[in-house]
Amino acid sequence: MSALDKQVSGSHYKQFKIQPIEFITKNNIPFIEGNVIKYICRWKDKNGLEDLDKVIHYVELLKELEHGKSKRSHGSKARVKTLIQGWTRQLGSYFRKEN
Repeated sequence: MSALDKQVSGSHYKQFKIQPIEFITKNNIPFIEGNVIKYICRWKDKNGLEDLDKVIHYVELLKELEHGKSKRSHGSKARVKTLIQGWTRQLGSYFRKEN
């Protein structure tokens, strides 16, 4: 049995055609970006808004680490949430198994 055939604590990844870990490793996606993918894929089926907040946090970390400390505008969190909702629709349709 492959480690991909089992999941510890839940089944929120088993519904995908390609599990996030497979996509992340096969594409050599770095740690922070990989976490964004992981949390955006599972948010509806696991921790809801908490996972979306984690996505926002990781994007903010990536921005600071890659481009130095940035001055955030008041509406930046709302814009990130809007982007995440779009990503969720796009990634969700790509990763979810067809019914």
